[in-house]
This record gives sequence, structure tokens and C-alpha cells, in this order.
Amino acid sequence: MKLIVQIPCYNEELTLPATFHDIPKQIPGIDVVEIMIIDDGSSDKTIEIAEQLGVHHIIRNKKNRGLARTFRTGIDACLKCGADIIVNTDGDNQYAGWDIPKLIQPILDGKADVVVGDRKTSEIVHFSPFKKFLQRLGSYVVKALSGVKVPDAVSGFRAYSRDAALQLNIVSPFSYTIEALIQAGKKHMAVASVPVETNAKTRESRLFTSIPKFIERQLTTIVRMYTMYQPLKVFVLIGGIISLVGIIPIIRFLYFYFTGDGEGHIQSLILGGVLTMLGFITFLIAILADLMNFNRQLIEQTLEKVRRIELTMHDEEK
Repeated sequence: MKLIVQIPCYNEELTLPATFHDIPKQIPGIDVVEIMIIDDGSSDKTIEIAEQLGVHHIIRNKKNRGLARTFRTGIDACLKCGADIIVNTDGDNQYAGWDIPKLIQPILDGKADVVVGDRKTSEIVHFSPFKKFLQRLGSYVVKALSGVKVPDAVSGFRAYSRDAALQLNIVSPFSYTIEALIQAGKKHMAVASVPVETNAKTRESRLFTSIPKFIERQLTTIVRMYTMYQPLKVFVLIGGIISLVGIIPIIRFLYFYFTGDGEGHIQSLILGGVLTMLGFITFLIAILADLMNFNRQLIEQTLEKVRRIELTMHDEEK
């Protein structure tokens, strides 16, 4: 049983040593523990520090590609290196590496495919009340949309089984956390959560630099992912709202028409007709989107099989 701890890094020369040393090198139930650095185009000495520490695998992005793409690169690399379990942690040493045995235990017990570390954000001193509120709200929205109940949906301290990692298809350019959970819920993976500790703050968050921007990006991700997996519900809802709004001016026109004053309200009939037609077109889009959703599922199944074949061939070549 091989565990690989992947650490996406961008200019983490100051915090990487502490992150590295916090990771246990021997864990009960695990035969091999390896550490992988995915350097996201750092301009400091992150690579040199990683080499000095003796990191087993170093993956380099030629330029900064963002957290989500770097995470996806790391997952693919970990699978090629034969990982049975993949743990993702941050290079700023936010998460307590010594909690990794606790994090992976539900996977070892066969009870979970994905495990999310719960930072107990309500108890973190340096989190502002508004940030704590956003964390709770985000977790509630993810639960409502995906059926996955985790108290800390944006936590990046996670463990994935090999099968779960093979099924992940991250497409967001911003952050993978919410997208991965929505995918896990829609693909009926077993998701668990365990409480974990956090270390003292070492630097400002690079994802949470602007609250309006953070909210915008997370909402965009949520809407995109939910629409991708539930297009029929989304477009039927939109079409229903448009049609309902269109019916109101039509009813208004009919009221005045039957009371003998319809001639002066023809614009209501035109407006209602246009909106009703738009609603009908949206219903047609819903049907097409639902058919495309089934096609996407077939593509994802094919991609998973291709990945398995590639990994098998890669193992045979070793």
C-alpha cells in the first residue's frame, strides 16, 4: 500500500521545510510513504529546498497555472507513480501533517473514497467572522447541491483512494475543492470528514485575497458544476420562470380584453408572447442539455478506462 502526499507549491521556500517535516514518514497500514512537490512556476528557491529536503518526486509547471490545474497535474502524477492513496496538503503548512494517519483511516477501513479534513473553522482565531460565515455557507450550498455532507467544504487537506482519483476530472481554473466534492456526490462516491488540527498562520491566503472576487469565483464554479451534472433541472427552472413571467402580461391583456378595453394593451400580449416563446425555447435547450449530459457521462467513463489502461501499461514498462 503506497501513500503519496502531494504538495502544490508556489513560492513556498520559507514554509516548505516545516510542511515536509510535519508529514509522518511511517504510518500503520501503509508500506511506503512518498512526498511529491508540484511547483507552480515558483520564482524563489522552492525547487532547491525540495531537493535538499529529499522530496521523492518534483513536478514542475513552466509557468504559474493556478491551484486547480496544479492539483490536477499532481493527481495524474501520483497515479503514474503507483499511489494507492493520495493526500493533498498545502505548502504554507496550514494543515497539521501529523493528522494524515487520521485522515486516511476511513479509506484504509474501506468506509470512504474521499476524506476531507475539517479544520473546525469556527475555532480558528485568525479567521474573521465573515470568513467563517462564508465557510459555513459554502458547505451548506455544497451539501444542498451534491448531497455531500462535510462541515468544511473548501478544506484542501484531503485524502483520495486510487479509484476516486481516477474518476476525478477537474475543469475549474480557480480552485478544485468545491468542484471535486460536487463531482464526488454526483458520482456516488463515499465521502467522509474527520476533524484535523491547523498550524499558526504563516502568510496571507492567495485564494482569499478579495472577498468579492472569492465569492464570484466560487459561485461561478458551483453554478458551472451543478449545471454540468444537472442541466435538465437548471434549464427547466429557468424556462419555467421565464414562462411564468410571460403569462402574467398575457393574463393582464385578457383581463382588459374581456372587460372591453383590450385595444390599448396589445403591448402586454406581445411581451407575454415573446417571453412565453423564450421559455419554450429554454425547455428545448433543457432536453438537449440533458442529452449532452448523458454523452458527457459516456466520455468520462471512457476517460477513466483509458486512464486505467495507460497506468497498467506504465506499470508494465517499469
